[in-house]
Amino acid sequence: MSLNKRIKKMLITTTAAAGLLIAGAGVASASSVTVHSGDTLSSISRNNNVSLSSLEQANSLSDSSVIYVGQQLTLPGTGTQTTVSTPAQNTQSTQTTQPSTTQSSSNDTSNSASAGNSSDAAAKAWIVSHESGGSYSASNGSYVGKYQLDASYLNGDYSQANQDRVANQYVSSRYGSWTNAQSFWQSHGWY
Repeated sequence: MSLNKRIKKMLITTTAAAGLLIAGAGVASASSVTVHSGDTLSSISRNNNVSLSSLEQANSLSDSSVIYVGQQLTLPGTGTQTTVSTPAQNTQSTQTTQPSTTQSSSNDTSNSASAGNSSDAAAKAWIVSHESGGSYSASNGSYVGKYQLDASYLNGDYSQANQDRVANQYVSSRYGSWTNAQSFWQSHGWY
């Protein structure tokens, strides 16, 4: 094939691709869905009328069994915002404001899992934002408060000081640090 024919073919191919891109720009605006407790990738794909493989591909998921509560997933080929709701989510209190990453009570500094360094403080804030949005009054079934602890751990005392103290003790005894708790949460969807 001559050089001129190759250039013409390349120009035609490039022009056609650009035309498809421009024509599809309005249609290709994808919406997102927030993953809630109990959701699976299969249920999200079924509830939003998209194939499981296209949902995996749109979100670059290599393991479709691993999604996280609070994770935003892009829905392929749709143009509206969607939120998936589950029965467990209907009892949860939410807030639109994000907690400050520098918040800590005086009790926090007395415990090894108290977010004593910046990475632990960031991990603690990350967990809080994914569990309750920073609300000490959030509830989801038997899980209550800012850290979504089992109510039995708090022994009826739902005060902020007790929630902070118990959360730090729980994280310290189970994970050793808030950073380790966040790593566990990210791989399991809970801590």
